[in-house]
Amino acid sequence: MSAEEIADSSRVVDLDEVVVVAQPKEQFRLRQQPLSSNVLTANELNSLQVTDLREMSQFVPSFTMPAYGSRYTSSMYIRGIGSRVNNPAVAMYVDNIPVVNKSMYNMHLYQMDRVDVLRGPQGTLYGQNAEGGLVRLYSRNPFTYQGTDIRLGVATGFYRNAELAHYNKVNDQLGFSLGAFYNGQNGFFKNQFNDERADNYDEAGGKARLMWQPTERLLFNVMADYQYVKQNGFPYGVLDPQSGETADPSTNRQGNYKRHMLTAGLGLTYTGEWAELGYAASWQYLKDDMLMDIDYTARDFMHLEQAQLQNAVTQELTVKSRPGGFWHWAFGAFFSHQGLKTDAPVYFDPEMNAFLSKTIEDYAYYGMLNSMAKRMGEAAAKAMIERAGGCHISMQVATIPGLFRTPQDNFALFHESNIDITSRLTATLGLRYDLSQVSIDYATRADMALDENVMGVNVKAAVNSVLEHKEKNSFEQLLPKVGLSYRLDNLGSNIYATVSKGYRAGGFNMQMFSDILQTELQSKAQTARGDMTIEHNWNDYANIRETISFKPEESWNYEFGTHLNLFSGRLHFDFAGYYMQIRNQQLSMMAGNYGFGRMMVNAGKSYSCGIEATLRGSAFDNHLSWGASYGYTRAVFKEYVDSVKVDGVNTAVDYKDKRVPYVPEHTFSAMADYHIGQLTLGVNVAGQGKTWWDEANTYSQKLYATLGAHVDYDFGPAVVSLWGRNLTDSKYNTFAIGSAATGQQLYFAQQANPLQVGVDVRLHF
Repeated sequence: MSAEEIADSSRVVDLDEVVVVAQPKEQFRLRQQPLSSNVLTANELNSLQVTDLREMSQFVPSFTMPAYGSRYTSSMYIRGIGSRVNNPAVAMYVDNIPVVNKSMYNMHLYQMDRVDVLRGPQGTLYGQNAEGGLVRLYSRNPFTYQGTDIRLGVATGFYRNAELAHYNKVNDQLGFSLGAFYNGQNGFFKNQFNDERADNYDEAGGKARLMWQPTERLLFNVMADYQYVKQNGFPYGVLDPQSGETADPSTNRQGNYKRHMLTAGLGLTYTGEWAELGYAASWQYLKDDMLMDIDYTARDFMHLEQAQLQNAVTQELTVKSRPGGFWHWAFGAFFSHQGLKTDAPVYFDPEMNAFLSKTIEDYAYYGMLNSMAKRMGEAAAKAMIERAGGCHISMQVATIPGLFRTPQDNFALFHESNIDITSRLTATLGLRYDLSQVSIDYATRADMALDENVMGVNVKAAVNSVLEHKEKNSFEQLLPKVGLSYRLDNLGSNIYATVSKGYRAGGFNMQMFSDILQTELQSKAQTARGDMTIEHNWNDYANIRETISFKPEESWNYEFGTHLNLFSGRLHFDFAGYYMQIRNQQLSMMAGNYGFGRMMVNAGKSYSCGIEATLRGSAFDNHLSWGASYGYTRAVFKEYVDSVKVDGVNTAVDYKDKRVPYVPEHTFSAMADYHIGQLTLGVNVAGQGKTWWDEANTYSQKLYATLGAHVDYDFGPAVVSLWGRNLTDSKYNTFAIGSAATGQQLYFAQQANPLQVGVDVRLHF
């Protein structure tokens, strides 16, 4: 990068003008729309050493994507709206193509032009699962960027990175790009059980893009992007909830994850006299395998293997008006089909079977003791039971297989109008009709071998249960949006207010089946006197449907804000305040029908309110460029009554007025780059917290901050960068969870990476 380019990148102008990208739906650039947003350009992504959305989220207010231990887990939260399981609450588009499965969200980012983060419901134009907001990624365009890029990097933890890309504008009608990358690290954490690296990974991929403009009016855009990752994952260690200290991971089975991911897309744009026609289609392929030690300890209790196979197609057609006039409109239709097969066997290992056997044995023993003690007293009852041979029960539960097919179809019609009421006042009116159909076809079973010797009576039995059934459901939504924008000056400054509805799709979850089956087996173990096959009738399957199904989550967002260009455009200030009401909230609760395990239900209501502010500017004749952002989020339950087991009895617990977990209350960042000739000195800070880890608000991550820095020198054909992350070596957890899988309530957390320093070399020719 030349000194001219570095200086140019520090100039404060409307970021939407710095990188021009095709917008098939919107009529105006982001800072002219009635919404809160942030844009990160390619230069900023390079300066911050951002290679995925988890790292980028640290520098965007009210947005967090925690590191959960692998590329598989990719939960994003915006304004207190998010999801760890099932459907996402934040949508994602890559080069105008929607990503339909959130297992594909956590990808390696390279050769990006810009990333947009839009906060608040974006359902009117972008449909389901954009309830909290939207992330849009844009690749470099060979019509506007040419040459060859090479990037090589190495850092502590033996992090290594290599990228190669070529952009060629053959002529005014044809351009193409080719790119490839390799990325990996040895990691920072060791599994104390086997001394194996717990967070090492290797990933690689490539992408291609062809742009053809046979006429001034017609443009074809063809792209393909493939990525593969193989990693050890889920480096969770035991957490002391009082001190916040987290031990190194120690599991008898090392978690791992492998994923093949391919997206192929076709885009077409036709520019007419009065309107612009856009069409985008895609095929998305996902094949992955995961192994997780569910008890997260060195004990041999339970583990899960899961393999997904997805084929999905999307199609979207839009027609929008050309610039000019007082009415700016857009119409569109959308369709997607996602075929997903999941093979997820759950393994009950020796210590789990021993634990279950002891549980059943104790239940049977104390049942007999209490009954007999009423007639002869406790001491005499104990003696009689022992003389008769006591109570000894062994229960062995075999692997619980699970094959699930969960196809989803989505269809939508949408419209948005921006009407200039006066030369300064613009009204935004939007509406989307959204129809979803979801299905589940499940086949699972459980087998138990029972060896029971109670007071001299010996019973050996094989008990099994088979569940095979199909369910389907459909949901309709109307997603309106109303906004007003008032332009304050000729520099583009404005104030706005907006009301919009968003939703997260409903469906069926698969997490309950091992719990359902295990509960059935435990129940039948009390009465089995021989081999038994548990029969299921229509009422049983109706109960299962009730357990595994959930309705869409809905929200209303009320927002006001401003985008100001001050001091002749040398300073940008963006501010937003909002209040969100969430209804039919999808929550994980104790299973009401079977009394064991957890299920996803529409059990609660919550609200989220807060503010977001961003400042960007330059000084000293553009030698200094800087930015700062802050977000405050108060996400609180209004209605949420859960059921937890206390001494074996389901007990109601009310979480009203408790904070919603996994949502940081404060998010903040600041960055500054100073350019001296060919030298650039940069520093950044980012932090978040307090973050509660459970609904009861019993343990949390306190507010923390990390410091980063970089020094770049431009040698002409090459730029050499020395960089560092977490230079203060701050200790904090990126994720935590409680588990009683071993019969004892334990807490586990993933520690953040320690101090890391590295060097990058970037060449462009």
